[in-house]
Amino acid sequence: MTAGIVSTTGLVREVGGFLVMWLHIALALTLVPVLLWHVIARSTRPRRTDVSRRMAMRWGVLAVLALASYAVAESTIRLTGAPGARRRFTGSHEVGSFEPAQMPVTSWIDDPVPAVDPAQWRLVIVDGSGRRDLTLADLGGGDAQLRATLDCTSGWYAHQDWSGVPVSSLVRPDPEARSLLVHSVTGYRVRFPVADVGHLLLATHVGGRPLSSGHGYPARLVAPNRRGFWWVKWVDRIELDPTPAWWQPPFPVT
Repeated sequence: MTAGIVSTTGLVREVGGFLVMWLHIALALTLVPVLLWHVIARSTRPRRTDVSRRMAMRWGVLAVLALASYAVAESTIRLTGAPGARRRFTGSHEVGSFEPAQMPVTSWIDDPVPAVDPAQWRLVIVDGSGRRDLTLADLGGGDAQLRATLDCTSGWYAHQDWSGVPVSSLVRPDPEARSLLVHSVTGYRVRFPVADVGHLLLATHVGGRPLSSGHGYPARLVAPNRRGFWWVKWVDRIELDPTPAWWQPPFPVT
């Protein structure tokens, strides 16, 4: 809880090189086995008294106290002018807007930054016309531009000008497709509804310069209005697929 409060205020951004929000998440995950053990070791059968007017009142009081605590905390942050007062509606703090080099380098759970050889890298496209392998040169100079906000679940966001190739210009229609699978060289993948294809950009540049290795070189996905874990880095495969978009974990697992 302390880590969550500290992250909310924005007064302390990192501890030991780790974002405070990441520490908050890590601490919460370590408690999951303890919670499961407690539920199993001290399991009790449901009782008629578990559903009563008194129990409903107790839960109501707890809800009111929680809302009141939240209101007091937010009011205090705004009145004191703490950095947390400028948080986005997701709770994220702004870091490195229009300064790509200042953006934190984060990856989902266990993905290290890979060393991608641009001469050997290929982008595999699978669509209604079959399979094609594209080189980095085939993507051209990345003339399409898009200003979009990268909002990372580790607690930061940044507005950037991205440029690259619209995904809609890379894939050819497939009447049987129900989703678009985007795959990374690390094995990471996410699946989008086909209706999203027209909104996605395969970025090769940010802020007018090529992507850095930590931010997805040679190509990363830009998915406006979606959280950072949808923005696949180091993309090596884009595939139209008959599998429905919901056929995936709520959050990627690798």
